[in-house]
Amino acid sequence: MQIVKDNGPITGEQIADQLNLTRATLRPDLAILTMAGYLDARPRVGYFYTGKTGTQLLTENLNKIYVKDYQSIPVVVNENVSVYDAIVTMFLEDVGTLFVVDENTYLVGVLSRKDLLRASIGKQELSTLPVNIIMTRMPNITTCEKDDLLIGVAKDLIHKQIDSVPVVKKTESGDMEVTGRITKTNITKAFVALAEEE
Repeated sequence: MQIVKDNGPITGEQIADQLNLTRATLRPDLAILTMAGYLDARPRVGYFYTGKTGTQLLTENLNKIYVKDYQSIPVVVNENVSVYDAIVTMFLEDVGTLFVVDENTYLVGVLSRKDLLRASIGKQELSTLPVNIIMTRMPNITTCEKDDLLIGVAKDLIHKQIDSVPVVKKTESGDMEVTGRITKTNITKAFVALAEEE
């Protein structure tokens, strides 16, 4: 990289000569540095240094990851389901958030572990109490769409101190269909995949 930085644009042959290596030996290294974004190459001109730091390259890569690349299947319950049944669903599905829909399967609320714990502390009869009494409702629900950047959703999770965001598709009437979810686990998977790519 230093040779290219000091002498660029420079051909692969010229770099190989300076290092006393063959062009074939150097080719994989130049390919990696070019794919990683540290160097750029132009036919019949040669290699040149892009001037980008590792942090800048990481930021560029983060801005290429979309919700649709990492979303998972949502776990949905009807708004008339009892709190008891919602607790059972959350336990069986091993999730921390349930998305609540109406009879048309449009998003009307979100149920977190905290919501269910809060309801179970009181004296209410959980098998008769519907979730629509305790759920978080619009406009207090953070949502995202499949073409949103994953980094933006990650910022929302941190800023709003929530575990999960529904991925929605808006209808012409303004209602929202739940098509997926993004959780802290999805974001961790993206982070690990990015590190392994590097």
